[in-house]
Amino acid sequence: MNRDKNSYVLIYAAVMVILAAVLLAGAAIVLRPAQQENANIDKMQQILRALGQSPDKSAVISTYKDLIKKELLVNEEGQVVKTFEGEEVGKSDAFNANTELSYKLIAKGEKQDLPVYVAEVNGKTLYVLPLNGAGLWNKIWGYIAIDAADHSTVDGADFGNAGETPGLGAEISTPHFSAQFKGKHIFREGAFTGIAVVKNGQKVEDKDYVDGISGGTLTSNGVNDMLAASLKPFQKFLETYNAQ
Repeated sequence: MNRDKNSYVLIYAAVMVILAAVLLAGAAIVLRPAQQENANIDKMQQILRALGQSPDKSAVISTYKDLIKKELLVNEEGQVVKTFEGEEVGKSDAFNANTELSYKLIAKGEKQDLPVYVAEVNGKTLYVLPLNGAGLWNKIWGYIAIDAADHSTVDGADFGNAGETPGLGAEISTPHFSAQFKGKHIFREGAFTGIAVVKNGQKVEDKDYVDGISGGTLTSNGVNDMLAASLKPFQKFLETYNAQ
């Protein structure tokens, strides 16, 4: 073939593109298990932080399996539709549930089963509930641990963000912000109230609240909305279910 012809250049370029695509696809297939394992470990770390635990990365899986006794799927009526224990923990449909999508569908009026992680820490049974919402620039999420003894008292929380402003809205992911939730209640006198996030100096009379991030008002508002939308679907579960 005459290498000076345009057809040669086009064929050569096409072959190179195909080879590059094949190599990239192969690399993606080879790396996918490792990427998924890292994603699972990251999720476990977030759940464990909500439980006040921060093990080294090498110990995350073993610590998670030691503390998480059950992974549940619960429906809108508060009923447990599936329970996963033992070797299923960390691999179950509950663990792998796409809660971001589920909350969006719930907002549209569709019924969705949601995961609850049942933990035992220092003799205390805790329910870890997932949270998903939107911040100023991108999605935000979190986990909140509720004391099973009264189904209301927050034992810990952890929050993440995908693009909030460093030093401002991104401060929701710091221990300083999440520590405010410990000891707050999502029920008052038997009535579901949730927890509010308010501007520093403001007060709320009808529910427990925490201070928002200074200079991160819109992100704080996003956390407030996320808590309201994500906790409400668990109201009936918390009112009726007892894991002990």
